Amino acid sequence: MLETAAAPLKGAALIKDEVKRLPDAPGVYRMFGEDGEVLYVGKARSLKKRVTQYAQGRFHTQRIAHMVDLTRSMEFVTTRTETDALLLEINLIKQLKPRFNVLLRDDKSFPEILIRRDHEAPQLRKHRGAHTIKGDYFGPFASAWAVNRTLNTLQKAFLLRSCTDSVYESRTRPCMLHQIRRCSAPCTGLISQDDYQGLVDQAEAFLRGKSRAVMARMAEEMQAAAEDLEFERAARLRDRVRALASIAQEQQINPETVDEADVFALHAEGGQACVQVFFFRAGQNWGNRAYFPRVDKSDEDVDVMSAFLGQFYDDKPIPRQILLNIEPAEKELLAEAFCQKSGRKVEINRPQRGEKRQLVDHALTNAREALGRKMAESSAQSKLLAGVCEAFGLDGPPERIEVYDNSHIMGTNAVGGMIVAGPEGFQKSQYRKFNIKSTELTPGDDFGMMKEVLRRRFGRLVKEEEEGSQAIRPDLVLIDGGQGQVAAVMEIMADLGVDDIPVVGVAKGPDRDAGLERFYIPGKPYFMLEPKSPVLYYLQRLRDEAHRFAIGSHRTRRSMDLKKNPLDEIEGVGPGRKRALLHAFGSARGVSRASVEDLAKVDGVNLALAQRIFDFFRKS
Repeated sequence: MLETAAAPLKGAALIKDEVKRLPDAPGVYRMFGEDGEVLYVGKARSLKKRVTQYAQGRFHTQRIAHMVDLTRSMEFVTTRTETDALLLEINLIKQLKPRFNVLLRDDKSFPEILIRRDHEAPQLRKHRGAHTIKGDYFGPFASAWAVNRTLNTLQKAFLLRSCTDSVYESRTRPCMLHQIRRCSAPCTGLISQDDYQGLVDQAEAFLRGKSRAVMARMAEEMQAAAEDLEFERAARLRDRVRALASIAQEQQINPETVDEADVFALHAEGGQACVQVFFFRAGQNWGNRAYFPRVDKSDEDVDVMSAFLGQFYDDKPIPRQILLNIEPAEKELLAEAFCQKSGRKVEINRPQRGEKRQLVDHALTNAREALGRKMAESSAQSKLLAGVCEAFGLDGPPERIEVYDNSHIMGTNAVGGMIVAGPEGFQKSQYRKFNIKSTELTPGDDFGMMKEVLRRRFGRLVKEEEEGSQAIRPDLVLIDGGQGQVAAVMEIMADLGVDDIPVVGVAKGPDRDAGLERFYIPGKPYFMLEPKSPVLYYLQRLRDEAHRFAIGSHRTRRSMDLKKNPLDEIEGVGPGRKRALLHAFGSARGVSRASVEDLAKVDGVNLALAQRIFDFFRKS
């Protein structure tokens, strides 16, 4: 008689079985559901004691009970200390995005200001990402707008160059920035290296918080210049002092007792949460940003704040002081982890009085207002998506709408654009551009371009689904075009076996008038929506956003092509020889007209390379 195989363990029974083999040591555990879905990532001082709590079946919330019921397997990693476990947990949550964890969304890198130190004339520029360039980094700034504004002011005040090295080395006379008193022109020797370095040191001192000392020194120099009757120099110094003073005037808040800190305020309501973050560096307000982490109604504020801080600082510089309106769970452990990451003491405080309390209260007011606006927008968005569902006869309100458009000039630099929208509005991190690659298309063949874009997009979707990876299907596809475009797209969708995804064509009305759009659904006659319908306005916004994105991608590609130099295509001509050739002949056109003998006179160009350059332009 054959014995039937025992059913695999699941839920609390599986966890109870895992506990038998767990050590009484710190570490990280992961809970998996069906098909390997990551349900939860957690850390513990003692893996055995923590996981035992799940096995006992006593839960604080229905959500945790549901998570345990869905668990089909677990994985464990032991660590040396609980701090190491916390850092690993944070990293895994950001990487795996588990379903039941508090999750920081829309986490983008912050821009910074960089003073490069790997060149004889340090460059002042905006920077994002890892600190791989030698120099001094200042930030974070809350937005590119805040950085650009500050850079603009610093250029006026300290006259540091912002040009690239190649532009710097090719200059033979000062550029326009020098003419408008935004650069001291070190490229042409109008300022000595020592004097330029003095400007760099002043800019660094200002960005490190010594603004008053820098401005006082400039004011003294201005006074001395006026007394010596050097009125032009005095006027230049006056303009620089005014530029620095403008930074303080533009900031809404410039605390006197806070030199370097990040201020956090959490406000939760109706199962949603907003964390408002203000950045203070060098005694100045460098902007703020609102975050809307994924939370559950059952999540405690202290746990949300703790999870948010950990994920926020996973890839960002940590200040010496963190001020907040809610003390996070395991505050001491977080502080220890931040000290370990930054290599210096980090304080986490909930201020009770004074200026620091005012900063936190101001952040909380902003968090409350931002969440109110978000909830209002979500409500309006839900009504619009329900209207889209009704207009196009969908099974339910779409969670993901993909909109496609092409852009080109007579078929050149052709680019297809895909934008994504849903209940959260435009999901810009999901936007994609498609450089049209086919060489068989007739220039300007919009049908062919759209077919290539859709074949690549949904061909990848089919491949991801076959491999079992997390493929994301749209609930609705909108394309810019009429019946012909829709037919071309459906042909591709049918070939790939994804013709069950709803497709709608949006064609501009007569004379391309907005409000008279015609909508095409396969197998049905076209129809129009009420001219003042909110759903129509929403669909127009989607189409216009796709058009804007496609045109922007096309312009970027065209600009890159225009900037290409034919010298880049010649074998043996690297940056150094290219620079020498441009210095000798002024431009690529000048190089193309030069004889072999003249080319061979350029430093680094031998006779063989001179002949190759000469032949290249003759063939072209």
